[in-house]
Amino acid sequence: MHSFTPDPTRTTDLRRALGQFGTGVALITAQTDAGPLGMTANSFSSVSLDPPLVLWSAARTSKRHDPFAQAAAFCIHVLSADQQDVAMHFAAQGHDFSPYPYDAGPNGAPTLHGCLATFHCDTYAVHVAGDHSIILGQITAAAIQPDERDGLLFKRGGFGLFTPAAS
Repeated sequence: MHSFTPDPTRTTDLRRALGQFGTGVALITAQTDAGPLGMTANSFSSVSLDPPLVLWSAARTSKRHDPFAQAAAFCIHVLSADQQDVAMHFAAQGHDFSPYPYDAGPNGAPTLHGCLATFHCDTYAVHVAGDHSIILGQITAAAIQPDERDGLLFKRGGFGLFTPAAS
């Protein structure tokens, strides 16, 4: 076991340690004054069932931070294992939706086709937390695909799939 105290000189060690925890991959979208905007995130999490709240975190250094932090509403898309191209596309840039069909959701946020689940949210609160902002959303509409495709996962800096343990 490699022990260390997190400080500005140990960010690589901290990133490696945090990377041991696998997460799902989501695409967050919003309709902004500059048009539709998307951002890939692995920080999505449920918070509460009553009221129905979720959260995700955006890096404050991101050029897309302010439009998302100021958006009145957004949509969270849970990506399937066959949507790694979507994750990579919106990780690199957020304004080009041309490769991916979408419709305006009930709150106006772009809603891509074929995702495992979508959560349309009104922004509930935004909290500055270190170098990120925690963006809380109250779910106003949700949808789930009826198929059983696997979700896209992220661990140790790479994408992959979940393999259940043998019973």
